[in-house]
Amino acid sequence: MNKKQLGVFAAAMLAAGSVTAQQSTVNGAAGGAVTGAIVGGPVGAAVGGVVGAVAGTAIDPPPERVVTYVREAPMPSDTVVVKEQVVVGEPLPSTVVVQQVPENPNYSYAIVNKQRVIVEPSSRKVIQVIN
Repeated sequence: MNKKQLGVFAAAMLAAGSVTAQQSTVNGAAGGAVTGAIVGGPVGAAVGGVVGAVAGTAIDPPPERVVTYVREAPMPSDTVVVKEQVVVGEPLPSTVVVQQVPENPNYSYAIVNKQRVIVEPSSRKVIQVIN
């Protein structure tokens, strides 16, 4: 695949990414592939695409409707306090109960240490801390 074909492929992937739920993954893969191809040729494109997809997935922000729902959810009567610091990318302790976002089962949330956090349900990893 020459650079022109790779550029067309990357542009198509970026356009497709804007209409999918996994936009950051696609953008990361396309951007990584282009950068890898420039630096390391075809092998660099393959490696860059994989690394870019992983990075894109890691920073994929939740939709605004999810953020709004979590921001407006009523504060529970019992406050949850943990010694560990709440960090994006790290899982919440198993003692913290997470609630599913009703309109989007891909996201859950919790209120920990008086902070609202959006988490990925299966891994319990914090996606975003809402201030």
